[in-house]
Amino acid sequence: MTSTKARVSIVGASGYTGGEVLRLLLNHPDVEIAQVTSESNAGNYVHSVHPNLRKVTQLQFVSATALEPADVIFMALPHGEAQKRIDKYSTLAHYIVDLSADFRLRDAQAYQRYYNEVHRAPQWLEKFVYGLPEISREQLKGTQYASGVGCNATASILALLPLAKAGLLDPARPISVDLKVGSSEGGATASQASHHPIRSGAVRTFAATGHRHEAEVRQALGFSNVFLSITSIEMIRGAMATAQLFTQPDIEEKLLWKAYRNTYNAEPFVRIVHDKTGLHRHPEPKWLAGTNFADVGWEAQPETGRIVALAAIDNLGKGAAGSAVQCMNLMLGVDETAGLGFTGLHP
Repeated sequence: MTSTKARVSIVGASGYTGGEVLRLLLNHPDVEIAQVTSESNAGNYVHSVHPNLRKVTQLQFVSATALEPADVIFMALPHGEAQKRIDKYSTLAHYIVDLSADFRLRDAQAYQRYYNEVHRAPQWLEKFVYGLPEISREQLKGTQYASGVGCNATASILALLPLAKAGLLDPARPISVDLKVGSSEGGATASQASHHPIRSGAVRTFAATGHRHEAEVRQALGFSNVFLSITSIEMIRGAMATAQLFTQPDIEEKLLWKAYRNTYNAEPFVRIVHDKTGLHRHPEPKWLAGTNFADVGWEAQPETGRIVALAAIDNLGKGAAGSAVQCMNLMLGVDETAGLGFTGLHP
């Protein structure tokens, strides 16, 4: 990249993930926002849908039919729409980051199996690099196209990755990942969600078996014995993965520390949280709201070889928009952490 700022447009900017990308990019030192689209809000100010951006930007939504060429396009469209429009948008921008599930899987048959429909642009699947920098950093540096990441997949992958790299996952024994997620994972637009807040005490199982993000975890880790279950709890933002697995008995704590440090010590956005004392000994989604950080940890039962691997993220941050901006940074060759410095709040 030269010193000239990259012009970036966001297609589908009225939704949660599109709004979150916009929030991050408004404070990004290397980009300027060109256009943001919304069919139902065309002509309205952005803050009419994203009230947190009032007096931060005077941008107005435009129709996607008015979209002009840019350096980067973020596609934050409902499931299935990006694959219909990729041919058009690829002519308008050199770089594309898609936040939907349309280009996450490399295999069109796997896509059909998990999404119960034929992919409309299978020729594009191999062109997209999976947008989780912790496993795809070098490929992202050389690509024009980055896919979105599933928030549940992100938390699951980050929980299990150190164990997979250290050879501690047994392909013959089931690996069960239970995820507790916030209501914002439901995918409503920001304006819709404001009228339908999560009810007090609401707990709802999204998927007990066969969740779509399972395919991403299996693809990323190379294991077919990973199984996800998802439950929505009384939380707006966040995802907490608790993975249960068994490895060899008498597993030593120092071996687990080595696995996690080898995997994450150099990662700018993954933090190991594994303390023996204090109030905050394990990962907790609450402290990650609005950030691109992921906190990981574990507990082990040496006599049985049982490991409980933990990962917490903001589903709209590291699980969506934050990783997308991180991908863009790698693609453009700018500081990987640019625009992503928010540290969260406490209390």
